[in-house]
Amino acid sequence: MDYVKKPKAAAKDLNLYYGDFHALKGITMSMEENKVIALIGPSGCGKSTFLRCFNRMNDLISNVRLTGLVLVDGKDINDRSMNVDELRKNIGMVFQKPNPFPKSIFENVAYGLRVNGVKDKRFIEERVDRSLKQAALWDEVKDKLKKSAFELSGGQQQRLCIARALAVEPSVLLMDEPASALDPISTARIEELIYELKKQYTIIIVTHNMQQAGRVSDQTAFFYMGEMIEFDDTKIMFTNPKNTQTQNYITGRFG
Repeated sequence: MDYVKKPKAAAKDLNLYYGDFHALKGITMSMEENKVIALIGPSGCGKSTFLRCFNRMNDLISNVRLTGLVLVDGKDINDRSMNVDELRKNIGMVFQKPNPFPKSIFENVAYGLRVNGVKDKRFIEERVDRSLKQAALWDEVKDKLKKSAFELSGGQQQRLCIARALAVEPSVLLMDEPASALDPISTARIEELIYELKKQYTIIIVTHNMQQAGRVSDQTAFFYMGEMIEFDDTKIMFTNPKNTQTQNYITGRFG
């Protein structure tokens, strides 16, 4: 991979161990700005573990050891000088199941700003409005911002969680199967949203849905048993994969 042209995010010979278990094996890949990168592969192959390397969520698991480099904007995010709170502000995360807080719709989106010490009421209001618009939710909730987030449908809750992630203006957005718990209509809304958001963000998405990877991503990485088997432009990988394992997975022969 080309490390001269600084990528937005990258891994270089990345190995991760849970105790004695070697979960990620020598991963090297480079992700450009304003692209959607899909991580595909069977369950337990390391996709989500790799995703969580970029906001250091694996730090929260005991007995984890990591070697190699994880870079965001050219900086080693595991360097001792790295402020993890600042890092997580810069790297938004959306989980598989919507996880709104037991607060109002407004306060869910404002949460990150308040935690980061923002007190300017007008600034918070403007940022909440903008984030809800970015997450394609504004028209549906503008008249009920004081209502509980739990009153929203599953698809709306997931878009609210995306708005919450966007409110602190991250530069990278991580999505761990963001539509797997949603119905087809809500899934389509999330996919449309991903397409719009890549104009401003770099998005790394874990998905089990091959068609979804084909629809939303610019590049795809295929993981298998902790290794990255292939990484290429999505169109190339889905029409002319270089590796037999990749072809077998994409055509449904295993996984």
